[in-house]
Amino acid sequence: MGINFKRKSTREKKVTEFIEEFKKESEQLVRETFPKKVLEIDALYKEVKSEKSSSCAQTVDIPYPVPLETSSEPSTKKRKTEVDVNNHNSEITGTRVLVFPGGPVPYNKFVQSYCEKAKPLMQGLMEHANMVRMWINFLIPKIEDGNNFGVAIQEDVVSEARQVESEASAYLDQISRYYLQRARIITKIAKYPHIEDYRQSIKEFDQRQVVNLQNAILEMRNHYASLHDIIMKNIDKIKVPQLTEVVQVQLG
Repeated sequence: MGINFKRKSTREKKVTEFIEEFKKESEQLVRETFPKKVLEIDALYKEVKSEKSSSCAQTVDIPYPVPLETSSEPSTKKRKTEVDVNNHNSEITGTRVLVFPGGPVPYNKFVQSYCEKAKPLMQGLMEHANMVRMWINFLIPKIEDGNNFGVAIQEDVVSEARQVESEASAYLDQISRYYLQRARIITKIAKYPHIEDYRQSIKEFDQRQVVNLQNAILEMRNHYASLHDIIMKNIDKIKVPQLTEVVQVQLG
């Protein structure tokens, strides 16, 4: 019984030490790291913003079909058939694209470079917002009647941090969806290489992704700035949300 109590006491002590250390790291994160992130992301936003929309243009190297040669004289012979790799006979109805002369169809290098620059920042924002949320949750005191104004501020900041974390996750999902949707358009071009609309749509799609990245980077900068601002303005109420009875009596 005594041994189990001692082990439980040791675990509780370690958890308490972890929480206190976490509080210090989180406060330092808001005070020092957040301003640095604002400047870092602002520099990236200005870099992307300065790029011309034509910079992301990339030609899709998929050949146009060669027109079939047609004879003016009607053929009386039975049309030839070909055998595919699965030994299935099929009538020849048009020009088939068997291989791409240029090799694999590459991704848009311009868009991909900025995606790779933005992804670590998105992941970092998720982690930092989560840390802020947990930090303030640790600071929320036992709920009591009366003076809960500071607790209301804490809850507002927690809600804001949760929203930021969710949006950062959505930014990452959007990048994944971009590559998947772009691949679908590429397959359409490969299947219907003679339709110019598909080729134009890939250009429009890449340009739209650049705009989406600009907006995501701008929002990340704003999230860091707003979280830092609201926390530092209310840091005293966040860290000590309720007045002690002694102080309340003195003020009274």
